[in-house]
Amino acid sequence: MIQGSNLELALFSDVPEQDTLETLYNLNQENTPEVGSLSSVNELRSLIQLSALNFFVLNEEEIIGFIICFREGSEYHSPNYKFFSDCEDKFLYIDRVVIKKEYRRMGAGTLLYKHLSKVANLENLPICCEVNTNPINQISLNFHSKNKYIKVGQGYFDDHSVAYLKRK
Repeated sequence: MIQGSNLELALFSDVPEQDTLETLYNLNQENTPEVGSLSSVNELRSLIQLSALNFFVLNEEEIIGFIICFREGSEYHSPNYKFFSDCEDKFLYIDRVVIKKEYRRMGAGTLLYKHLSKVANLENLPICCEVNTNPINQISLNFHSKNKYIKVGQGYFDDHSVAYLKRK
């Protein structure tokens, strides 16, 4: 585990136990539309099975957030993931980052991203993600800009649009 004030990161590579999955699912759903809605705990389970790198953010043993990431070559069928698959040979794609509302702006996101950058730098991987532009997620756009992510594209969908971002 990695310490950051009162927060810790814990790697998880296997699908967590059912109660932990339900906690993650509920956190995800509480944070829509900033992150995409999931239809069920089983959909979350499938995402984790396909993913490459995942962390919990803990505050005194309580899960207050998580991140799910994919590498190139995954069987993941997200159109956002596909955008980066079509543009990059090797990459680390952030599918979703969730921080419990009452813990935002307390360093949890920064802790996650700093650690993710260290992991990506070991393999010289760009980190790729998307952020909603309609409805706009200005806090996330500001966070990514501050952390040197640049816009590399735009995605338009029936119910939302996104900016595609990358950090080398």
